[in-house]
Amino acid sequence: QVQLVESGGGLMQAGGSLKLSCAASGRTFSSYAMAWFRQAPGKEREFVATIRWSGGSTYYADSVLGRFTISRDNAKNTVYLQMNSLKPEDTAVYYCAASRVGSWPLNYPYEYDYWGQGTQVTVSS
Repeated sequence: QVQLVESGGGLMQAGGSLKLSCAASGRTFSSYAMAWFRQAPGKEREFVATIRWSGGSTYYADSVLGRFTISRDNAKNTVYLQMNSLKPEDTAVYYCAASRVGSWPLNYPYEYDYWGQGTQVTVSS
């Protein structure tokens, strides 16, 4: 069982930066692939970024490639999302997710077993 708690969301002007954190409980955190998804009002949950258990491989949605960076610290049971050059269209609730198994790059919600409660990110123009 893995429990996920996100933090770091907030209000930011366009062009600014935010760093989200996701703290995971459970001894086997390092064996899970981790990801960030987001959901804007009235829209479906969409993939943002994912990272392999080892941290050696990452994969991003085209909409955030070059602006966002996913990373993890297995010693701290934490995954991060550094978001730079924020745009108003990045406004959403951001969710952290964990997957035990699956075919890389694991960019669909159904591939994830555990989810956090979400953190709101609002980008003003």
